[in-house]
Amino acid sequence: MSQQDDLNAVRRSLDELTRKVEELERRASRTTSQSGRAAPPDRSGIVSIPDTPYDSALWTDTDDEGLGSRDRRAP
Repeated sequence: MSQQDDLNAVRRSLDELTRKVEELERRASRTTSQSGRAAPPDRSGIVSIPDTPYDSALWTDTDDEGLGSRDRRAP
């Protein structure tokens, strides 16, 4: 591809992105105008991760990432 073709592809992508952002903004403004306030975010897909340490028994047969196996030397 020539540089001009690359620039044209980038322009098309930016135009498409601009259209999508404008569409999302219109939808968001319709949602807030219909309900009088912003709709609460959908939190059904959020998973809570506790701050407590994990059970060390979970890691007995694992390798230390980047360090090799526990019983062997690193390469």
